[in-house]
Amino acid sequence: MTTPVTLSGLERRESLLQFVETHERVTISQICEEFLISPATARRDLDTLEMSGSIRRFHGGALTIKEDAPPEPSFAERSGEQTREKQEIGKVAAQLIDNGETLFLGSGTTVLEVARNLRQHTGLTVVTNSLLVMNMLSDIPDLTLVSLGGILRISEQSFIGHLTELLLDELRVNKAIIGTRAINLDMGLTNDYLAETQTDRKILNISREVIVVADHTKCERTSSVLLAPLSAIHTLVTDSQTRSEFTSALKERGVHVLTT
Repeated sequence: MTTPVTLSGLERRESLLQFVETHERVTISQICEEFLISPATARRDLDTLEMSGSIRRFHGGALTIKEDAPPEPSFAERSGEQTREKQEIGKVAAQLIDNGETLFLGSGTTVLEVARNLRQHTGLTVVTNSLLVMNMLSDIPDLTLVSLGGILRISEQSFIGHLTELLLDELRVNKAIIGTRAINLDMGLTNDYLAETQTDRKILNISREVIVVADHTKCERTSSVLLAPLSAIHTLVTDSQTRSEFTSALKERGVHVLTT
């Protein structure tokens, strides 16, 4: 049953919030039909609710805040989470790299597992802003390691910022392997730290092919800062606990998905 049009703006927005929370994901057209309001009014109400932190907007609708990823723990805290899944993802992602390629390895616990599985490759050139990746690969004689400087983000042991981005402008790679805080069909790739996200956007721009490594806890989530739309990535490597409905939807949108 539709909501009476005699509701005040405040009452309507309270009812709208309940509507979003009940359905978890709603579109503008659904809101207009339910509340007998114009699309412009629906968008204004959603903007107000988003500003209050009650919902998360996407183009054409809104999501319940329950889909948001919690704040990201430090690298040390995350290193003990989903360990087996990350190890398997690392093995599968490493198989996508050919001998002699130039690639970028980002920061994060899952990318580090990819690096661990590259030791048997030959003739690689690896560009990275991760101190941990540098340490992992620094003793391989048949590997050219290009390290990026900048501002050290201590919690991630990675370099970010203006100096890092200036160096990235001078580079091109065959493949970039990165992690993400969250990946969502509507919101794309999102992170929760703006300064790092700006550096990550530069990384995406220097690569012919972008490979995202993310376990099931990162999927169907959103965080606070947009990194890139789904169209910016070519492949997602995830684990078998990621819902098949989600991976199927990604494939329909042109993303190659590999599960461990």
